[in-house]
Amino acid sequence: MQIDIWIGQLPLWLFYVITAGIVFFSILAGFGIGRNFRKRNKGESEAPIGTIVGAMLGLIAFILAFTFGMASSRFDARKTLLLDEVNAIGTAYLRADFLPAPQRANTQMLLRKYVDVRMAVIMHPETLRKALAESEVLHSQLWSQVVDLPKQSGDSVLTGLYIQSLNEVIDLHSKRVTVGTQYRIPVFFWLALYFVTILTMGMVGYDFGIAGRGVLPVSLTLALAFSAVILLIEDLDRPAEGLLKVNQQPMLELQHKFSTGAK
Repeated sequence: MQIDIWIGQLPLWLFYVITAGIVFFSILAGFGIGRNFRKRNKGESEAPIGTIVGAMLGLIAFILAFTFGMASSRFDARKTLLLDEVNAIGTAYLRADFLPAPQRANTQMLLRKYVDVRMAVIMHPETLRKALAESEVLHSQLWSQVVDLPKQSGDSVLTGLYIQSLNEVIDLHSKRVTVGTQYRIPVFFWLALYFVTILTMGMVGYDFGIAGRGVLPVSLTLALAFSAVILLIEDLDRPAEGLLKVNQQPMLELQHKFSTGAK
């Protein structure tokens, strides 16, 4: 199993606990090494550990900011694509009025069903695969309604406007699926982040050990705070779970508008 898939399948609370444990024990390990070094080399001058620790903390802050920016940009992209899809579906629904009577009724019924499928997967994320399959079927059914329309319809311009809207609905579906399910933080960034984190927190503990200061309260506080930031990044990177989700109110309002017959 790939590491990125394994990370994505971890519950967020377990992800937080594992990260906090890595940070905490890295500090304790560094503290133990620093304390032993201090006992064995009491007469030697201390190296400028504080300067090194400061530089490493700056490095990890840079990696965190970069990774957070990646997750945040994709979160914003998901919000934008949602609004674009809602507008595209609404426009296609309105332009379906230009179609002949049989196709008009069937098309608008399929578009209402399409929105219902979107809302169902929002309420039950575990049905994502089923919803994607249903969406593909609805795309085919919607397209089949307009295959022969240019020959049947007397107004090719109005028909073309609807076909353009339907194309946009299908294209936005592909974009949302790609951004929501395939675009994630690359595993290389996670490996680099945790590698630098272990080294940095080890150096923080080493600095405490050299100085002979207590480390337990500080280690716990730092582990909890740092892990909260990592959890925030992972939460942003998961579209279907966690506390940071894209507000689906626009799609809900569109569903309500369709159910009441408003336009």
